[in-house]
Amino acid sequence: MVPVERPSHMLIWVRTGRARVLLDDGTEFSLGDGEGIWVPQRLRSRSLTITEPGTVAFPYWPDAGVGTWELTEPMRFDVPDDWHDWLIQYFNLQVTPFTGHGYSPGGVADLLRDLGTLPTAPAPGEASAASALLDPPTMPKAAGARAVAEDLIRDPALGLTVKEWAVRVPSSPRTLLREFVADTGLTFEQWRLRCRLTAAVELLAAGYDVDPVAARVGFASRGGFRRAFHQQFGLTPHEFSRALAARTPAGGLTGRASAARQADNFVRLMRTGGAAAHAPDLLPAAQTPLHAIDSHVLSWMYRGSGYLDIDARRYERLRGVATWIPAGVEHITGLHQDSISLPLGNASTADLQLIEPIQVQFPRAWDDYLMFCSISARTSLHPIDYDRTQIIDLFAEQVAAQRALSVPMPTDPRGREAAMDYLRRIGVSAGSADFDLPADVHRAFHEQTGMTFARWRYAARMRMARDLLAGGAKPSSVARRVGYAHLPAFSAAFTRFHGLSPREYQEREIGTA
Repeated sequence: MVPVERPSHMLIWVRTGRARVLLDDGTEFSLGDGEGIWVPQRLRSRSLTITEPGTVAFPYWPDAGVGTWELTEPMRFDVPDDWHDWLIQYFNLQVTPFTGHGYSPGGVADLLRDLGTLPTAPAPGEASAASALLDPPTMPKAAGARAVAEDLIRDPALGLTVKEWAVRVPSSPRTLLREFVADTGLTFEQWRLRCRLTAAVELLAAGYDVDPVAARVGFASRGGFRRAFHQQFGLTPHEFSRALAARTPAGGLTGRASAARQADNFVRLMRTGGAAAHAPDLLPAAQTPLHAIDSHVLSWMYRGSGYLDIDARRYERLRGVATWIPAGVEHITGLHQDSISLPLGNASTADLQLIEPIQVQFPRAWDDYLMFCSISARTSLHPIDYDRTQIIDLFAEQVAAQRALSVPMPTDPRGREAAMDYLRRIGVSAGSADFDLPADVHRAFHEQTGMTFARWRYAARMRMARDLLAGGAKPSSVARRVGYAHLPAFSAAFTRFHGLSPREYQEREIGTA
């Protein structure tokens, strides 16, 4: 079930299963496999989408211009098969930063220089200023500010105050303001303005009229948009559009503008029953700039192939492979031509200990479930009791293998399997009984690890807790992650094992209070 959050039209497509869409005026639509519905803005301020179990339904918030041509009523339509992958790609463009999808950081500058508003070869003292002015804003690294920045890149029109963003992230207003300045050199207001103007240039270059672009990127009035645009670029939006009318930008459309244009064409075709129209081509090869974020990121290759570059090492990402990208590690992700990846979720350092990437190959039978995970992670269309950490369970074997590096493991096959089963379930069944292991397995544990099985489990929990604390996780989060319901009980157990309290250990290792 999903309440409407964005001040725009909405499109729902049901890939598989059934969904009900309830609109503000009391109208209800039932959608099945391959069906979609267009919901105009006036009917979606309190609308709901309710899905049956096993349903994969994608929500969309179309870009500027889409639906401004008399689509003021709900419109139901069938989606032709050859448009399905395009719709999945369009979802991906909406829920991930456009910089990772073929957007060239110098594209705006090249475009404006082509129009003669900037010198072709800036003087040394001007080069950095021009770059800072025209490049998309630097993404903050801190988790709270980055979450805000990613939402604004996806939808520049979001008009939440810093206090409202702090509740949504969650964080505190003061922390968010400090993170933006520390990580980007810009205040929050400056960062948001640059984000909006960069998006405006992309959409104007795609041929959209000035007024819908102004509204789409978050300006309350045409005058405010005109003044801000002219101050930054030396042209009014109308002058920029007229200059573009007789020429095509050398670099073509950016990912955002291309998606907006294609979405416009898609809704037009569905409106006129254009089932025979072929879907547009998918994105060309693309890669992100070198970057790092504060949480672990899980990315899945739905179609085609790609890669992950960390230092001098390349991790290949084949169709069906899901990859955990470690927090704090600078990396580049790339997609080969005709390929699509989807984000499946994020994990904090308190939820997952991860030093290097881990990968899992999923068969095609998992596609619907993994798409459901992506939708749940990046939109509010998810189960009421949705747990964002459950995605970690898909990697239980790999996570258990990493945990096994911290503790001695028995060589006896049955003992090793019992140990791996326990490591997979730490935090869920850490306080359970001894699994009714046979006496000879208990003996093998003692002989091969120097510990009884009960003592080994205690050591496994405490060493996992040690590693999480060294990674910066809060003691309260670590306690829950290793299966303690109460922080005092965890602190006492940790102190007995390591000779230091969790906080003292963390202060010694990383100097945090």
